[in-house]
Amino acid sequence: MLPIDARLTSSSDFARATKSGIRVTTEHFVGYLYISPVTNNASAKCGLIINKTVGGSVKRHRLARKVRHAVSPHIVELPLGSLFVIRALKQNDDKNVAPEISTLIQKLIERSKKIEAR
Repeated sequence: MLPIDARLTSSSDFARATKSGIRVTTEHFVGYLYISPVTNNASAKCGLIINKTVGGSVKRHRLARKVRHAVSPHIVELPLGSLFVIRALKQNDDKNVAPEISTLIQKLIERSKKIEAR
């Protein structure tokens, strides 16, 4: 479970991350990472977008729980003050999402470091 201060709740923050953030796509997820230009010591915030194309309510909520559980140990790896959004794409089966989420986060971190190095 994500701590309360690590949850993304504002629609403007979701929009900022998805429109202005770095984007990485895997087979079942799209990840967005927006790094705030203002340096603050707030922890990274994470939000989920899981729409009806994924499946019914039970399937969406089950997937959301799995994704939150997979993101929880990696939230400290993200830059301070960043906004992280995961959009779930259509899922064919009920599988373990942790390795894919871990890969997604690592790719986003690598890409953000490349951009900062410029």
